[in-house]
Amino acid sequence: MTRIDIEAVSVRYGSRMILKDVTFTVEDGELCVLVGPSGCGKTTLLRVIAGLTRPAQGRVRFDGQPMDGVPPGDRDIAMCFQTYALYPTMTVRENWVFPLRMERLPESEIRRRIDEIAELLHMGPLLDRYPHQLSGGQQQRVALGRALVRRPRVYLLDEPMGNLDAKLRIELGAHLKRIQKERGITTIYVTHDQADAQALGDRMVVLHEGRIQQIGAPQEIYDRPGNLFVARFVGSPPMNLIPCELAYRNGRPSLLHPAFEIPLPDLFLDAAPPPAGPVILGVRPEALRVCPEDSGIPAEVYVVEPQGDEVILDLRVGDHLLKGRFPQEALGFRPQLNQRLCIAFDPKSLHLFDPQTGLRIV
Repeated sequence: MTRIDIEAVSVRYGSRMILKDVTFTVEDGELCVLVGPSGCGKTTLLRVIAGLTRPAQGRVRFDGQPMDGVPPGDRDIAMCFQTYALYPTMTVRENWVFPLRMERLPESEIRRRIDEIAELLHMGPLLDRYPHQLSGGQQQRVALGRALVRRPRVYLLDEPMGNLDAKLRIELGAHLKRIQKERGITTIYVTHDQADAQALGDRMVVLHEGRIQQIGAPQEIYDRPGNLFVARFVGSPPMNLIPCELAYRNGRPSLLHPAFEIPLPDLFLDAAPPPAGPVILGVRPEALRVCPEDSGIPAEVYVVEPQGDEVILDLRVGDHLLKGRFPQEALGFRPQLNQRLCIAFDPKSLHLFDPQTGLRIV
């Protein structure tokens, strides 16, 4: 197992800063997910850790040892590239065997590992095919298998399931998490899919425009997003964000909006009360509920999105469209377009953000 320290790493391509003073630690045996939109610097950071890209400043340490000047081949890492990077003149089997023979493993151990990975990735019938004879999803499985067949100090996985179909993606994600825990190998997993990040990671590092936005356990980040970017990015559907005015009535805070007025619960007073003025109210779709007529916020059904035992409703409230996620059974009726109803927000699930800085309030 290996502890990885990333210390004030910055990367510049020409005049453009790709990474800006990135600092965090991946603990021994942890599965850390780097998540963010395309172009935020995730792959560049993975390449810095691998030794394939040299930072303009900062350094990487493995178990306290600086990796400055240590070639990628001497870092004992296994990397799955987003672009696959398969050997075109080798079959699937040969792509997997090659790194094991470089480690001088016994042939019996090589065969055992190849059989194990072939079964895991459903590649048994394809072992003797060449990369050009495979689909994109199959090539991606070969690239992932070439990393998993090894037992290195560190796994670096760059979008390893991006081209897989939904069923295989879910199945393989569960196997990957179990394998990582059983082997205890420190793993950094890159994805733009926040659902994958929440499902797989022990911790998430959320990146945007080359900067860290928030670090924490997946549930912690979901429950308490640190800023407006994280609130928008983490969650599907994303958090509803509504401009409001925070005012005090007899010392009690309330949120004012042309379509509603909401008293804030006592938990917002446990810390220093936020000042009156403009705020952004954040409400997760599952924190909306339908309430009896004339006892909540008037809304109109704009779009209905059936999701099996759930339904997602786009609701027009004043000039805003809000998304709500409702269990079909609990809803008690089949919603129709343009239907008028009343909704309420779970008072324990409200989030406030500063519209100027974008930071979480309270």
